[in-house]
Order: sequence, then structure tokens, then C-alpha cells
Amino acid sequence: MFNQNLNMVFILFIDKNGMKHLFLFICLSLTQIFTVIAGGNPTLKMGLLKYNGGGDWYANPTSLVNLAAFCNKNLNTNFDPEYGVVDVGSAEIFNYAFIHMTGHGNVVFSDADAANLRNYLIAGGFLHIDDNYGMDPYVRVAMKKVFPELELTELPFSHEVYNQKYKFPNGVPKIHKHEDKQARGYGLFWQGRLVCFYSYESDLGDGWEDPEVHKDPEEVRIKALRMGANLVQYVFSF
Repeated sequence: MFNQNLNMVFILFIDKNGMKHLFLFICLSLTQIFTVIAGGNPTLKMGLLKYNGGGDWYANPTSLVNLAAFCNKNLNTNFDPEYGVVDVGSAEIFNYAFIHMTGHGNVVFSDADAANLRNYLIAGGFLHIDDNYGMDPYVRVAMKKVFPELELTELPFSHEVYNQKYKFPNGVPKIHKHEDKQARGYGLFWQGRLVCFYSYESDLGDGWEDPEVHKDPEEVRIKALRMGANLVQYVFSF
């Protein structure tokens, strides 16, 4: 569990091949655990990933606000209603357990950006990428730079992200039409752990936005919010 108030220790290990590995150890007090579970002042914050390349990383400004409120109400989490904007290359990324990434266009990670995001994910972080239409070819190239040895693979409907508090027997829900393709959920796994979930042709973030933004039917918005809550619950369960 990541949080701005936690005691975090970073240890740099260099293996026999000269490769650097950053490990993050987090000390959480009993008081902080109680606060996270039982309420009180918000101790958690969702993060929105800021990246280079010209893509509108800032799309859907109300989506994380509403997702946080939905999780607080239905999962008894204790998220701050205001999310944090975090640069992909910044050390501040380690302050967040759940990072959301969205947009419509180009995504560019520098070598330093890719290394920082890789260290974050290996250390226990989680990235949700939501294709807000047009991101797919750029996201795949960018994430290949982060994990050149891994492939985005489609998750089976039996995976835990579809079977948390809310059940999605057909996988990630279709929220907006886009090119009318089937909504799909892809993942990157590091040593057996899902570190990145990529929702494609679904547009969960649009479904999380204020109702008047896209004027989606309430049942569609609820599907999107429930899938988002499943992702959050998964992150804090594994």
C-alpha cells in the first residue's frame, strides 16, 4: 500500500550482470492501517499519469473524482476526493498505489521515464491504462519500452479483476462505441503479478465522468464505476 504518509525505504541492488533493481519497502503503522480501513482523514490518493508526446493525458477531469467517491461509498476505502497529477518520470509516482493513464493520442516515454515506471511497477505499483480512443498503437510502443521482455496479453474472464465485489462474466464492459469493436482487457504480468491493466475499446474513464459530460445512461455509468472499483479492490488485495 502506497501513501504520502508512509515510511518508505528504497534499496538499490545491482545483480551480477550489472543490472540495477530498485526495491521499495514500506512501513505502515497500526494507526495508519486502522485509518485506511475505518475512515478518518483521507490517507490515500489516486494518481493521474502525465506523459509527453502530445496526447491529452488530462482528458476526463472528473473521472477519478467520481471513482474515488464510488470506492469510498461501496468499498469503504478512504480516498481523498482530489487526485494527484504525477509525471511518469517523477519519484512522486511512488506515493501512489493506483495510477490511471488516459488520452486520445501520442504517448512518448523517455528512457528515464520508462525506467522510473518500470521500477514503480516492479516495486508494487499498479497502472491502469484506459484507451480513450486512439491511444492503442502508442501505448503498446511505450509499454514495450518499459517492459521489453513482456507482452500485453488478454485476460481470461476468470481473472480476479473481473471477480472482485462486482462480477463481470464477459470481461471489461463496453461503455462507448468508438469503432464498435469488442471491449478487451489486457495485462502485463511481472513474476505472476498483474502490474498493468489496459482497457481497450471500453472507455471506462468516460463512464466515470460526471453524468452531464457524456449523458450516458445510469446503468452504463454504474458498470464503468463497478469495473473501476474492481481494479481498486484488486490492487489493495494482492
